[in-house]
Amino acid sequence: MSFEKLHFVNSDEEDAYNASLRMRQLYGNVEIKDADAMVVLGGDGTMLETLHSGFENGLPIYGMNRGTIGFLMNQYKEAGLKNRLNNAKVVKLHPLEMLTEDIHGHKSRALCINEVALLRQTRQAAKLRISIDQQVRMEELICDGSLIATPAGSTAYNLSAHGPIIPLGTDLLALTPISAFRPRRWRGALLPAHVRIDLEIQEAEKRPVSAVADYTEVRNVKNVIVSQNRDITLSLLFDPEHNLEDRILNEQFVF
Repeated sequence: MSFEKLHFVNSDEEDAYNASLRMRQLYGNVEIKDADAMVVLGGDGTMLETLHSGFENGLPIYGMNRGTIGFLMNQYKEAGLKNRLNNAKVVKLHPLEMLTEDIHGHKSRALCINEVALLRQTRQAAKLRISIDQQVRMEELICDGSLIATPAGSTAYNLSAHGPIIPLGTDLLALTPISAFRPRRWRGALLPAHVRIDLEIQEAEKRPVSAVADYTEVRNVKNVIVSQNRDITLSLLFDPEHNLEDRILNEQFVF
């Protein structure tokens, strides 16, 4: 695919805004409906927001780091952008879909790239019952919360919670407890990406829990269902020498 018509997106930070102005002067800027690709200038937060917009338009997305960590971004360079796009390695991602029901019976749906996180809202620990494909696998997990992370999100919150890093191309999800109290020694599980994960909050009114899909939060949930949505495919572009697969691999050797 030839990337001639580009649509630029930037965060509100000064560096990202100024970089976007320069890139638009060099390469032009078209509306999303006319674009061959989206180019994101900012950090990982801006990239996540743009990926969420990509659920609808299906455009390949290429990021350049004008933020802090920039794990999902390429190095910022003004010259040779179209050559970089044409030589980029494509990473295909399927989002997770989170279906929730709160204690009042309200239902909602959200999609995410990184992880679904269940988090206790008060001083009291959460109590979760975990089912995989509608078979109960853990009757009661007492904890601060739990994460279901994709390979792309396995190096984010999941890694901070001592969950496993999952290489891209591995059709797995990480189910990781956050500060598990009982069973204290349980460190989580690796699950096939096609499974349905049901999390039932026990004593949901007494021990309130929020569910977060990337940056969409639903409070006071009582049931959460998580599954991969394979009807949606996102295309993320990386320079060959800085591709996401290598970055995820390298994270496993950082101390």
